[in-house]
Amino acid sequence: MAAAGGEASTETVSDELFQNFYTEVKQIEKRDSVLTSKQQIDRLLRPGSSYFNLNPFEVLQIDPEATSDELKKRFRALSILVHPDKNQGDPERAQKAFEAVDKAYKLLLEPEQRKRALDVIHAGQEYVEHNVKEKRKQLKKDGKPLDVEEDDPEVFKQAVYKQTMKLFAELEIKRKEREAKDMHERKRAREEEIEAAEKAKRDREWQKNFEETRDGRVDSWRTFQAKGKKSKEKKNRSFLKPPKVKMEQRE
Repeated sequence: MAAAGGEASTETVSDELFQNFYTEVKQIEKRDSVLTSKQQIDRLLRPGSSYFNLNPFEVLQIDPEATSDELKKRFRALSILVHPDKNQGDPERAQKAFEAVDKAYKLLLEPEQRKRALDVIHAGQEYVEHNVKEKRKQLKKDGKPLDVEEDDPEVFKQAVYKQTMKLFAELEIKRKEREAKDMHERKRAREEEIEAAEKAKRDREWQKNFEETRDGRVDSWRTFQAKGKKSKEKKNRSFLKPPKVKMEQRE
């Protein structure tokens, strides 16, 4: 599961934004043959696009089962529409939209990445199908008709779409969490590496200073010993000095 903050973000995206976006995407698909460059740029940069654009098939507005030729054809048509050269009145937004299209296309060219995206879509569909079965079980248990709203193909597609986007969002949140954790670990390891290098440097400097001053310390010690020896010898000689003999006085 995603972190608490991630879940809140995902739920926020999955409610009002998902509903509005799904409705507008379907309207756009209906007029796809006359879709303008501005409309495509607006679609790709709309609020919440950082989550909506996680699904490369939605970015390119292409069926997940599309062939490679169909994918290539769709990319060319869409990239031309949003290319900055074609939208010189709004080059910055066009550039961002073009980057989103280019990223989605390159992702789907990678077999492993495309498989992961398809797995998410299939997981979303399986989740909705499971929910439909559970609803029918409950209706049967309650003795009610087994009709559910997902029997309407459009409602079923909308439910799959919303669940799929939730899954894409959750995966992205987890990816960011892993990335932040890895960055923290790398930073900590780097700090430890720097500290170890500084300690090694201090140790080398201490050893160098120790070696450079060794002769001086030895000479000082020898001088100290020599002085101590002379002082001891002088003291010992004072004890060996014979006592003075008093002369006897005669009467």
